[in-house]
Amino acid sequence: MNRVLDGKVALVTGGSRGIGAAVALRLAEAGADVALTFQQDQPRADDVVDRIKAVGGRAIAIRADSADATAVVAAVDRVADELGRLDVLVNNAGAFLLGEFEQLGMADFDQTVAINVRAPFIAAQAAVRHMTEGGRIVTIGSNMAERAVFPGFSLYAMSKSAMTGLTKALGRELGVRGITVNLVNPGPTDTDSNPADGPNADVIRGFTALGHYAEPADVAAAVTFLAGPEARYVTGATINVDGGFTI
Repeated sequence: MNRVLDGKVALVTGGSRGIGAAVALRLAEAGADVALTFQQDQPRADDVVDRIKAVGGRAIAIRADSADATAVVAAVDRVADELGRLDVLVNNAGAFLLGEFEQLGMADFDQTVAINVRAPFIAAQAAVRHMTEGGRIVTIGSNMAERAVFPGFSLYAMSKSAMTGLTKALGRELGVRGITVNLVNPGPTDTDSNPADGPNADVIRGFTALGHYAEPADVAAAVTFLAGPEARYVTGATINVDGGFTI
């Protein structure tokens, strides 16, 4: 693979599994040194670190709860301290709480907003203090922000919709500094939380134009493009990697 990110350092939040792990590995294959955060599963995080090192990159795993604002900022600063710089931030960690609108409690609301809205905001705020021209911020959103076809997604869709506003406004604000800010909205992707052989998979596939789930690597490819030099003139954009779910 073309090592377009040689000499760069990236942080992927929630990078121990699923889309986050695929992004971390793809960035490493492109030449970046990669840090990832995780909340609980140390063995899976260590496995991703080992796989990054196997392709020649430096890697660290940082235990950090994205619902804890102090932990998020500390993780960003630690990456810059231990790896010497920070060029790419991928806001991937997310809360996926579903339920009937009238049954959702304040604890559900607070957790979802803390992880899906506040964490990307403060991670970006901390990251830009370390970034120079050519910095990249990429946030993982959701197709549900644009097309909520199932009941029970009100809280989740609301939180992911906020990333559109953040991406556009922050892209405008940081453009003068040569830092780009973009959003990737995955569609149905074969992960632990939404497996391609799950009980509702046939129905979900039916909403896509291509008729099948994505692999995490498909999302990782879009993120890696946005993190690289060929995307230097792309900012404030939303890229849907959803198999046509939203068309």
